[in-house]
Amino acid sequence: MNPLANTGFKKDLIMTNKNGLQFSRRNLLGVGALTAAAAATLATTAAQADDAVDVSKLPRVKQELVPPPGLPQHDQVAKGGPVVVEVTMTIEEKKIIIDKEGTEIWAFAYNGTVPGPIIVCHEGDYVELTMKSLPTNQMEHNIDFHASTGALGGGALTKILPGQEVVLRWKAIKPGVFVYHCAPGDVMIPYHVVHGMNGAVMVLPRDGLKDGKGNALKYDLAYYIGEQDFYIPRTEKGAFKKYETAGEDLAEALDVMRGLIPSHVVFNGAVGSLTGDKAMKAKVGDNVLIIHAQANRDSRPHLIGGHGDYVWEHGKFGNAPQTDFETWFIRGGSAGAAIYKFRQPGIYAYVNHNLIEAVMLGATAHFKVDGQWNDDLMMQVAKPRPISG
Repeated sequence: MNPLANTGFKKDLIMTNKNGLQFSRRNLLGVGALTAAAAATLATTAAQADDAVDVSKLPRVKQELVPPPGLPQHDQVAKGGPVVVEVTMTIEEKKIIIDKEGTEIWAFAYNGTVPGPIIVCHEGDYVELTMKSLPTNQMEHNIDFHASTGALGGGALTKILPGQEVVLRWKAIKPGVFVYHCAPGDVMIPYHVVHGMNGAVMVLPRDGLKDGKGNALKYDLAYYIGEQDFYIPRTEKGAFKKYETAGEDLAEALDVMRGLIPSHVVFNGAVGSLTGDKAMKAKVGDNVLIIHAQANRDSRPHLIGGHGDYVWEHGKFGNAPQTDFETWFIRGGSAGAAIYKFRQPGIYAYVNHNLIEAVMLGATAHFKVDGQWNDDLMMQVAKPRPISG
C-alpha cells in the first residue's frame, strides 16, 4: 500500500519508522529553516551587497549544462572581465535502475541526472541559476552551493515546491571544485542527498590552472565523476524493495541510513555507468582533468595503472597542487581534482580504493585509452610457463 495515498503529500506527510517515531513532511522541512521574513531580509542584504558591482552592466553568457561525466563548453583561461553565467536546472523525481539486478530507487535529480550537472565559471564571475521543480514532483527542494557565500549556500533562498521556480545569483570568489546538494532541513538533508540530489561546480582561476611554481597547466580532456552512496531497504527475505512513488520509502530508508552502511557505492548513478561502451575515452599523451565529488562519504580515488600527476586533494585551486599521488582523499561533502597524462594505451580502472566498495558495491569506472604501447615503461618479458629448473 502506498502510505502517501490520501495524505495530501504535497501539503503534509506523516510516516512512522520502526521505532515508532513519526515524521511529518511539514515539520521535517520546516524545523531549523529560516522564516520567510528572515529569508527576505537576507535577500535584501544580498541585493545591497551587489551595489559594489553593477551586475546589470556585465556581459551575460548562457551555459548549456551537459550530463555527467561531461563538462559544459568553457575556456580554461578567462577572456576579459567577469561575466554573469546563466544556467537553468530542472528538478525531476524519477525512478532509476542502479545495478544489473534491476534494483530501483526514486532519484531526486538536478536536470534528471545523478549526479547533477557540473557548472563551470571563473573566479569573479557571477552564477545565475534558474531552478525549476516539475509539477509532477512530490517533495520540496532547494540547493546549497558549497562554492557560494551566505544564506546556507543559497539554501535559505531557493526552497521551492512542485510547479515553482526560483532564481539565485551568487559570486564565485573562491577558485576550485565544490559540491552542491539539496538541503531542505533536518533529516530531509541526508535523505535527499543519498537519493542522488547533489552535483559539482568548478571555479577556475581567471588565468587558468598553475603548478606549484606558477607554470600553466592545461588539460586536453576533462571528466566529472560523482560518487553516490545509496541505502536501499530490503524485504524480510533480503531482496531490495521497490516503491511506487517518490518519498514512499522515507521511514524505511531513514532506518537503513542510521546504520551508516550503504547498499551501493557507485559512480554517476549506477553500477557500471562508466564502464564498457560508456568508459571515458582518451589517447596516449592526453592530459586529463578528473573531477571527483562526494557529497556524503569519504572516498579514496585511485587510477589503476596511472597516477595523479597533479592533485588538488582539497579541490581548491588557490593552493598549489601536490604531485605524483597513487591514491588521494576526498572528504565527504567536497570535491577534488587531479590531472594525469596517459602514457600507455589500454583499459584503466578508476576506483574508490576501499576495494570492497569498488568491487562489491560498484565504485568502479574505466578509462579507455588509445595509442602506441611503450615497452620501455612495461613489457611482458616471458609469458606464463611451467616453472623451470
